[in-house]
Order: sequence, then structure tokens, then C-alpha cells
Amino acid sequence: MPPRISVVMIFFNSERYIKEAIDSVLAQTFTDFELLLVDDGSTDTSTAIARDYVDRYPTRVRYLEHERHANRGMSATRNLGLRNAVGEFVALIDSDDVWRPDKLAGQLRIMELHPGLGMVCGTVRYWESWAGGEDRIVPSGHVQDRSIPAPEAMLRVYPLGTATSPCPSDLLMRRDLMTSIGGFEEQFNGPRQLFEDQAFLAKLYLVAPVYFSRNIWLDYRQHADSCVATVSRSGQEEEVRRFFFQWLVNYIGQQPEVDIRVRTALARTLWRDRHPHICRIWRLADPIVARLRLRLGSRT
Repeated sequence: MPPRISVVMIFFNSERYIKEAIDSVLAQTFTDFELLLVDDGSTDTSTAIARDYVDRYPTRVRYLEHERHANRGMSATRNLGLRNAVGEFVALIDSDDVWRPDKLAGQLRIMELHPGLGMVCGTVRYWESWAGGEDRIVPSGHVQDRSIPAPEAMLRVYPLGTATSPCPSDLLMRRDLMTSIGGFEEQFNGPRQLFEDQAFLAKLYLVAPVYFSRNIWLDYRQHADSCVATVSRSGQEEEVRRFFFQWLVNYIGQQPEVDIRVRTALARTLWRDRHPHICRIWRLADPIVARLRLRLGSRT
């Protein structure tokens, strides 16, 4: 029988963190899973570390790489793992993050209680204390502990909404759903990798219910070499954001049926991005207008 869950861990030059990430997967209280270690062309010792785990756990751990040990980016590497996964469910974890021991058990329990769910994730510990900083506990999503029908999360969660988006390392999803929406978008490479998870989640939010839990299952490591930190230092964040929204416009335009609320929210977000000065003036004026309305209302 195939394992119930396929865990896909992509990595690139992760020798500093990968052992801790792998060990956190192998320490799960739920044990009916396979671990796919997917190498994106590493040039440090992380390749050897991954292969050593395969030798030590041959029935549990598999090693995958692109042809000729190529470096193809996060999305292409996640897709390589997805194509080789055999579990009913797929869980993602990046090689610098750490799971709590009950992560798979807790998320699978929610999936079984809500058979129609496409994805479940939890509240995240933004982990800075490992390097002497201060941790932050950040709930994912706009509401917790209920099934959220499509496309509500699309409207309420970043980048169209204001609620915090989940971390890829915290996701448990149905494999057939991931395949049906085409997996990850491989044009999100280089600096564009900053939004590779947002492109995938947008496709998922449009078609499937999701669940944001109050439970904490992930220690999301914060460090200077992360994709987010690297793109922020390069000053390319706005350029990448524009690329994402252009992709989203094109993607939604190709779908036969999209809720009118999604089209409206996307148009509103694009307008705000194109007219930041007007939006800033409106934000400053809002409190003044509210006070004027209150005064006028009190005189009637």
C-alpha cells in the first residue's frame, strides 16, 4: 500500500539547516508517510546529507534531482516532487523550517473531519529565537477553525486581502487537487520565486475549500539568506509583485467561470497599485470625513 502522505522537501545549498528539518519530519507521531528530498542542484554538502538519509531510511526516504543536477528554481523543484509523490495527501516543508511532532497527525485529522477540504494549515511561529531574536506567533488566514468555501480565502487573504498568507511549509493538501490545478507555476523563478507560493495558492483558493487552524505546527525560520530577505535586499519586490498580478490577470482571464467578487477585488487592487498617491490621500482623509459625518448626523 502507498503511504497516506507524501512529504516533499525541496532544498538548495541548505547544509546549515537541512538535518534539523529532516529530523523534524522523521519525528512525526503520524508515521504513514514518505519523505521526498528534492535537490535543486545544490553545490554544498546538502546533497550528500540527503543521500545519507536515504541510505539510513531506505523504505521511508527518497532522493530526487533534476536532470544533470540542474538548478531550476523552487516551483520546478516542487513539481518534480509532486510528480513522484504517491500519497493521497502532500505536505510541503522547506529545508530551513521545522515541524512540531504532531503536525501531520493534527492536520490529517482535520482533513478527515472535513472530507471536501483541499488544504489545511495553522498558526505559525515566526522563529527568530534560534538566532537570538524574538519570536512572533502569527495566525494564517482571516478566520480560524472552520471550513472556508471557495473563493472566500482569495478575497480575504494577502495579496488581494489583508489577512496573513500561510507558509508553504505548513500546508497539507490533496494530491489529486494539486495535480488538477497544474501544480506550481514554473515561470516564478529567480527573484520571482518570492510569489511562487501566492500563484499556487491563488489557483487553489479559486476552486477548493480551505481551513486555517489555531494550532501551531510550524517553526518558520527567519534568516538573512531566505528568499524573502534576499529579494527585499535587492529592491526587486515591487517588480516581482507586478509580475505576479499580471500573471493573475492572465490566469483569471483564461478560467471559464470566476466569481465576480474576485474580478472586482483584483481590479480594485490593481487600481490602488497604479494610483498610490491618490490612495494615500484617501487614507489620510478617511478620519476627517468620518468626523464630519458624525457631526452632521448629530445635528439632524
